[in-house]
Amino acid sequence: VQLQASGGGLVEAGGSLRLSCAASGPRFEDYAIGWFRQAPGKEREFVAAISWGGGNTHYGDSVEGRFTISRDNAKNTVYLQMNSLKPEDAAVYYCAAEKYGLGAIAVSRYQYWGQGTLVTVSS
Repeated sequence: VQLQASGGGLVEAGGSLRLSCAASGPRFEDYAIGWFRQAPGKEREFVAAISWGGGNTHYGDSVEGRFTISRDNAKNTVYLQMNSLKPEDAAVYYCAAEKYGLGAIAVSRYQYWGQGTLVTVSS
């Protein structure tokens, strides 16, 4: 599966963005999709994930209650709705896929990665 993340941009603190992760390849519904982010000088951080069946979602502590992950298998796309953005949310956001995954938080669980989309939050 190939992934392409999009939707990043510049937003003021308190604002919202919706990121998209579009997939190409067969059986998209068989893949869990995770969102990770990486700020300059920091390690890649788990943000959110949704299981291959869509029934399970997981969120990082820093985004719980503000971000929502969802998937539309008919469009081969996973979305990350980001509300109440903070300056510390600024990073390059990546989506990743794990076949038959349940929404793992570990980077190492994901076999396929998109190229990333930059989110900038002004204070």
